Amino acid sequence: MASLQTLSKSFSGWVFFCCCCCLPLLLTSSLPLKGGSTAHHACRLRKINFQQPYIRNRTYTLAKMVHASDKDTDNRLIGQQLFVNIRENNRCYLMKRVVEFVVKDVLLTELKNQYPYVEEVAQFLASLTSELRSCKFSGKKEHIEKNLEQMKNKMEQLGENGKTKAIGELDLLFDYMENACTDAPKKGGNKKKN
Repeated sequence: MASLQTLSKSFSGWVFFCCCCCLPLLLTSSLPLKGGSTAHHACRLRKINFQQPYIRNRTYTLAKMVHASDKDTDNRLIGQQLFVNIRENNRCYLMKRVVEFVVKDVLLTELKNQYPYVEEVAQFLASLTSELRSCKFSGKKEHIEKNLEQMKNKMEQLGENGKTKAIGELDLLFDYMENACTDAPKKGGNKKKN
């Protein structure tokens, strides 16, 4: 009888150990998904990153506020043109690069003190690119570089309004990043601004 109690205690201890220690490790491990490559898995973000109402509201509010002062309705920095000649499995990598550029060259410049929520949004976006640090492109890189360069050139041609436009399109950037980097059903990203 005593050995049965010992066995029972050790079994429940083993179950407890597996549930508390092993299961979380398995759920958060970076093992590739069945049929997927490690590079593809490294280019994935959890959908929950984009479902936080606080940061979504901050991002959309900032974009709406700044978009109102953007008088240029002819140009678009964040849009489908970014994905021209880019295979679907490289879109997240491209969006990672776009977000890195927008954070470094737009949000963390002198504009960070000009608008509310800029630093919070910049920190959030930087945390996403940090999660994607292992995300690499596959195949040839020239189309990615070309599309990224076109976006940068367009922003430069617009002068100071280029940075304003980039901030005014943060909602689009948020949606495109979500669509390219999560496996969730696609929504947004094709949204048109008036």
